[in-house]
Amino acid sequence: MLAAILAIAALAAFFGALLGYSAIHFRVEGDPIADQVESLLPQTQCGQCGYPGCRPYAEAVARGEEDINKCLPGGEAAVLALADLLGREPLAMEAEEKPPAVAVIDETACIGCTLCLQACPVDAIIGAARQLHGVIAAECTGCELCLPPCPVDCISMVPVSEGILRWRWPYPGKRAQDVNPSIPERDAA
Repeated sequence: MLAAILAIAALAAFFGALLGYSAIHFRVEGDPIADQVESLLPQTQCGQCGYPGCRPYAEAVARGEEDINKCLPGGEAAVLALADLLGREPLAMEAEEKPPAVAVIDETACIGCTLCLQACPVDAIIGAARQLHGVIAAECTGCELCLPPCPVDCISMVPVSEGILRWRWPYPGKRAQDVNPSIPERDAA
């Protein structure tokens, strides 16, 4: 019995030492610049930049292989933050920046084909085959990837109203009325 316990303890010590050596010798360092770039991206995983997600785009930007103006959901704020981080010149957005929107499915026209479910990169659309589909508005990133596969065009993008939960401070140097025209002007006192 004692011999079995000593043999198992010796094997555990040997494999522990082997794992410790392997962890030190074969350690893979992540790219800290890519990590910082990825933290500035909106993490929508929408693929509008031409990459399958935010991480591959961040790695390409960190290597200098890609421009910093490809992230449409991040908009101008992401371009400015990336330019500041990487010391590059801010570029104009590659496409026109759109206001935030969410997908809405017309339940009278939906045929339950599930093509939109397959196209959604963040699984914001719920439903089953030959059943009504719905969109979880809090999860929808507004990437519009669900629009092209829909055979009956029952999906539309609806602008998100800016309420207290979605309000953001205006950028420095911009007036609040320039960012949101619905804000009334204040009289100078």
